[in-house]
Amino acid sequence: MTQRRETQPGEVCLLDAFPQLTAELETAEAERARGELMVRVERVPAGAWRPTSPAAGPMDLGLLLIDGLLARHVLVADTRATELIGRGDLLRPSDHEGEDAPVPFGVAWTVLEPLTVAVLDAEVTEAACRWPQLIVAIVKAAVGRSFSLADHFALSHLRRVDDRLMVMFWHFADRWGSVRPEGVVVPLRLTHEMLGEIIGAQRPSVTTALGQIEAAGRISRRREGGWVLHGEPPQRLQTTDEGAAK
Repeated sequence: MTQRRETQPGEVCLLDAFPQLTAELETAEAERARGELMVRVERVPAGAWRPTSPAAGPMDLGLLLIDGLLARHVLVADTRATELIGRGDLLRPSDHEGEDAPVPFGVAWTVLEPLTVAVLDAEVTEAACRWPQLIVAIVKAAVGRSFSLADHFALSHLRRVDDRLMVMFWHFADRWGSVRPEGVVVPLRLTHEMLGEIIGAQRPSVTTALGQIEAAGRISRRREGGWVLHGEPPQRLQTTDEGAAK
């Protein structure tokens, strides 16, 4: 029988916190890993965040988001782009903040929903290496975030703001949505300004486009915040210039 390491205050079992990892292991190996893979967790309240980078060493994997929603803002000159980071995403906040880039840029963080993050430090890295499948799964989390960024980059090139918004909402639905009787619920509380930073459009254009797609019955607002998507994801996008981004 596997002897479990004693749980310390502020620790959780990585496989319990992120059950998707269990699927990568046989039952006996999962039980053994559950007894040995304890990780420190940190909780971050909503609001502006200045990461203290507890997992920034050369052998640290980084921070794995267990719960909550985080916005990463990249500032270049007088423009700002925003990336949403959520459950299952891996990040290393201190790796590249932009000061040493050929064209320097700024980075700011906003916690939109209180975070719970697992600190994957060098000790966790060493323990996880006993199960290569877990390392592969963690790498998948990092690669998945890069794929999500590529999706955002592609949708920002669509001419019409309403198309950008609908593609974005369905992308978020795939990651964080749930199917309810009234439609697909996307429980993200985002301002028009932040939506514009995500899709690469000015706030007035976002407000206008949201009004159009609401009037068309494609989305509706939730009283408690967030959105409900109605119908099916768009299979074909309009190609007329009406509604093109400005």
